[in-house]
Amino acid sequence: MARILVVEDEIEMALGLKDNFEYDGHKVITAHDGEDGLKKALTESPQLIILDVMLPKKSGLDVCKELRMQGIKIPVIMLTARGQEIDKVLGLELGADDYITKPFSVRELLARVKAVLRRTGAEEGKNQNIVQTGEISVDFEHMTTRNSANQPTEMTLKELDILKYFVQHPAQTISRDELLDKVWGYDTYPSSRTVDNYILKLRKKIEKDPAHPHHILTVHGIGYKYIP
Repeated sequence: MARILVVEDEIEMALGLKDNFEYDGHKVITAHDGEDGLKKALTESPQLIILDVMLPKKSGLDVCKELRMQGIKIPVIMLTARGQEIDKVLGLELGADDYITKPFSVRELLARVKAVLRRTGAEEGKNQNIVQTGEISVDFEHMTTRNSANQPTEMTLKELDILKYFVQHPAQTISRDELLDKVWGYDTYPSSRTVDNYILKLRKKIEKDPAHPHHILTVHGIGYKYIP
């Protein structure tokens, strides 16, 4: 089962889809305009988006475009009105995974949802990019984090990049110079002190007791070691 974001400005339709998806075992988040839909797509870590083309504030096409421009690969099924052939073509060109034309049967939509989830491997529990580390879980595909209460938490992209490098090299001693080279790139001219400051910030976010870390350990005179 998956976390599904339904972005639909017709309230009754949104509630109807929510009820049907929840009956099918999914968890559902709703938004009723494009701006809120984009915000929730970026903060709520959905595994599939049902996205209407015609939305207030920001069109579904623009939402899909912005997600793909940011490298967000969440599967998207677009809802288009009958006869809007150009919207179907544009939606697919902008990165939508499928589309369905209104009016549609709920059974057909559920079938398409299952097909997209199966094809993309996005069912809950199958996302290999989600890693539990300390007090948070990190979705490295969507670059989002959630705490133990499953609430979104704030972490900068640079902090996520450092953490990702640690996760990719578990139990290895990693020097400050290596982090500067692989995460920052020497052309940005940061200092080793910059690394230490970021490690302190990371520990505050993932360690139960940052003063006595269990996951990001200091290797004196060299750098750090990440223990899952």
